[in-house]
Amino acid sequence: QTASSAIKGAIQLGIGYTVGNLTSKPDRDVLMQDFYVVESVFLPSEGSNLTPAHHYPDFRFKTYAPLAFRYFRELFGIKPDDYLYSLCNEPLIELSNPGASGSLFFVTSDDEFIIKTVQHKEAEFLQKLLPGYYMNLNQNPRTLLPKFYGLYCMQSGGINIRIVVMNNVLPRSMRMHFTYDLKGSTYKRRASRKEREKSNPTFKDLDFLQDMHEGLYFDTETYNALMKTLQRDCRVLESFKIMDYSLLLGIHILDHCLKEKEEDTAQNAPDAKRPGMQKVLYSTAMESIQGPGKSGDGIITENPDTMGGIPAKSHRGEKLLLFMGIIDILQSYRLMKKLEHSWKALVYDGDTVSVHRPSFYADRFLKFMNSRVFKKIQALKASPSKKRCNSIVALKATSQEIVSSISQEWKDEKRDLLTEGQSFSSLDEEALGSRHRPDLVPSTPSLFEAASLTTTISSSSLYVNEQYPHDRTTLYSNRE
Repeated sequence: QTASSAIKGAIQLGIGYTVGNLTSKPDRDVLMQDFYVVESVFLPSEGSNLTPAHHYPDFRFKTYAPLAFRYFRELFGIKPDDYLYSLCNEPLIELSNPGASGSLFFVTSDDEFIIKTVQHKEAEFLQKLLPGYYMNLNQNPRTLLPKFYGLYCMQSGGINIRIVVMNNVLPRSMRMHFTYDLKGSTYKRRASRKEREKSNPTFKDLDFLQDMHEGLYFDTETYNALMKTLQRDCRVLESFKIMDYSLLLGIHILDHCLKEKEEDTAQNAPDAKRPGMQKVLYSTAMESIQGPGKSGDGIITENPDTMGGIPAKSHRGEKLLLFMGIIDILQSYRLMKKLEHSWKALVYDGDTVSVHRPSFYADRFLKFMNSRVFKKIQALKASPSKKRCNSIVALKATSQEIVSSISQEWKDEKRDLLTEGQSFSSLDEEALGSRHRPDLVPSTPSLFEAASLTTTISSSSLYVNEQYPHDRTTLYSNRE
């Protein structure tokens, strides 16, 4: 309910003051107690001996785990001066809310950082998550998980506004022709009519299956790197008992026909970074999925035109740039979420709702990304190969075909044996009741024998009549 301009100004002032004071503290290793430190400072509007005067209402500004977050920023190559310049030099730009959480989103003028307001439970959960998050980033800084750079709280007039500073997944300077929020579930996963009326709507899973029913295609190396990163990230989230997260996917179509529109977009692009400002490491989608040592000579070399997007193709052969990241990871499978899933499962299919236990959620999420969203480009160019019995299903089908063909041959031979005026049933009775004439008793191969025969046929390409010659002795002999 507080005016967004007052929120933006107070946030910039509080971050500027706290990060500036942090530079005076010497560098040292992060200790366990550093994750639970909360520093607080009061900033009256008239100013004090330690704080500057400002034209906002009096407020208190809290900084959570300042030394731990300083380490995270250093890990991603963010210098204190660059961090302050990005967040505090120009007014923050408010974004339209892409989700139903009711959070406010701001982006810095250089397009590098996103500031999001979070609920008390989410901020509390992030603070508990920090030791494990620290360990995971040490092991692997290349991740599609959100990159947290700071957690703060502004208190004014008895109201707490908690904010988190993260990496920006979708650069404003690159037009996103399609934006999707994908969870891998299908229950009510379609953009609302109100969302569709927006200039840049965010669609959902059912919309993707309708618009991009063939999926998005990558070369083998890019596909493998992407799926490996997604699998590793999902296992980390599962270990933290996190669920209900999404893959935010932005699709830019590389088409010369869109140059005029791109020029219009470029006019609203963020300002160029000031000279000497260091680029944030691992901040783009392409950097996030490449393995160690692959930046520069690996999957692709980045250039200003791609903005760190991942090259892909649509099923129509269109060249695409994809921007993506896993978002909304601050939802743990607590009591309320368990109750929500139990209630929805009673009314709807429990496996289709978004709220689910973390292990099931991770497996369903990965299966959806692997089978419906992302595919290898070889699948698009696959040439038809010779029919082979390389599965149990195919083997059974072929076996049944052979059994039916042999049975048909037996019926033809049986018809030849009929005497004039004799019926099939009378011959069957005579054959079944005649133990002393085994040559009249049909012997149809069993399924096991047919399967063995199928294997022989597929390996040596022999016809049935080459294995079973059409002489009465072979076709009508006992199995012995």
